[in-house]
Amino acid sequence: MKQLKTLFSCCLIVLGLSFSGCNQKTDQSREPIARTSFGDVSGTFSDSVFSFKGIPYAKAERFMPPQNPDSWDEVLKCEDFGPVAKQKVAWIPDSTMDEKKLFNVNVWTQGINDNEKRPVMIWLHGGGFHVGSSNDPMTYGQALAKKGDVVMVSVNHRLNILGFLDLSVYGNKYAQSANAGMLDIVKALEWVKNNIENFGGNPSDVTIVGESGGGGKVGTLMCMPAAKGLFHKAIIQSGTLLNTMTKEKSQILGSEVLENLGITADNINNLDTISYTSLVKAGNEAIKKISGPRKPGSPTMFGFAPSVDGDVLLQQPFSPGFADISKNIPLMMGTTLNELIPVAYAEKDLTMEQAKERLAEKYGNKTEHFIELFAKTYPEYTPQDLLSLDTVFRPYTIITADARANHANAPVYTYFLAWKSPVDNATKGSFHGLDIPLAFNNVDLRPDWTGNSEEAWELADKMSSAWLNFAKTGNPNVKGVLPTWDPYTPKNGATMYFDNECRIVNNHDRELMDFIKTPAIKRN
Repeated sequence: MKQLKTLFSCCLIVLGLSFSGCNQKTDQSREPIARTSFGDVSGTFSDSVFSFKGIPYAKAERFMPPQNPDSWDEVLKCEDFGPVAKQKVAWIPDSTMDEKKLFNVNVWTQGINDNEKRPVMIWLHGGGFHVGSSNDPMTYGQALAKKGDVVMVSVNHRLNILGFLDLSVYGNKYAQSANAGMLDIVKALEWVKNNIENFGGNPSDVTIVGESGGGGKVGTLMCMPAAKGLFHKAIIQSGTLLNTMTKEKSQILGSEVLENLGITADNINNLDTISYTSLVKAGNEAIKKISGPRKPGSPTMFGFAPSVDGDVLLQQPFSPGFADISKNIPLMMGTTLNELIPVAYAEKDLTMEQAKERLAEKYGNKTEHFIELFAKTYPEYTPQDLLSLDTVFRPYTIITADARANHANAPVYTYFLAWKSPVDNATKGSFHGLDIPLAFNNVDLRPDWTGNSEEAWELADKMSSAWLNFAKTGNPNVKGVLPTWDPYTPKNGATMYFDNECRIVNNHDRELMDFIKTPAIKRN
């Protein structure tokens, strides 16, 4: 009998250990460990949220499509952010970049191995297709994972010349090189599909989110057959710049780069040994020769970016809509009041006459008409407002929303952030990217942008709640927090106007934007 009791006790201990390892939402005394297709990973736990950073999802040779990463036997520590893509910027240390090890994702979740089915939100960072990183503090997923019980994922992938150099004229080996950076993201989405259940997520309920270049990546995924079925909702924040890269253009650019490097089809394998710095120099010279300098405020991008080939990428997004393969994807999109426009809010003594003089340089004898339309749109405007209005993202967002609403089977919701940053006495305006820390509920991680006031936190609560509700249901309405938010149509122009007092506006700036997008030759 004593032996039976001992055996029974041992069984209970084993069972207890097994259950504690299968539901780490309730037992936080152990190191958080989750299983992936390629090996186990360990993370950290803080304030009810598990964090796993720098989990490998792929590997790739230069200009080649991504492949599965090498598997590992020991538990891989994923407690700190992994390397990011190679790039030339002042704000990201070279020591954190690695051409081989950049293929990693970060995950925040309230439960691992607990059989829950949480909605998944995948963040795609900004910086065009050229620079940026998913390791930016204001995009940490801790706050959203805690507030909404969603699984947050962010992705690092190849950028610039390493992600989008078209070498397809040099053989089938390079057939997909022009879109390698986007194929990395598809590979990350596949990783989510195959692994996110082990992190408490639902692979059948995935929302992709991005701002600026990240919004462009979201739109591009909506036109990629390989991404179909890997996501189910989409949010595009200030991302409607037009990418006009065609296969013909990208092939010409690729050939020019190789000419600058002294490489031909006979010795093209030498590309693997050329330093990143030399590649960038050759790429910049090729862009300058073909396209010239990019004009500030231009709605069109060029250089190393995804290329339409009819296979990997069916069409460019925002031209004006998206490929039919995404017609069933609910979409939310919007912009900020000022975006990238150099604002005049620091000019406290600016007069109306001075503002008119500057406006006349752009609008000529139609300046008064512009002011009339502006006054109709924003009745309480100031001379500074007249000079600070976004004229790049907003017009194309309306065009895209119109096209989407007319041709999609799923709803479109649009928003507009008018709230101005209170930092430096509100001289910064409602600038490009201000919606990120608000939507992420990360005001405390970017106080130099939002401040840390009660009004900033209140707006962050409203916006983050809308983002979370959209990710969960495909509908951003938050009962009792925001006014009723109807799907957008060209007729109703329904747009959530985010400010200290949030409200719905209907085609509030359509006339003004129609005027702005009219070619200058017609205005004069």
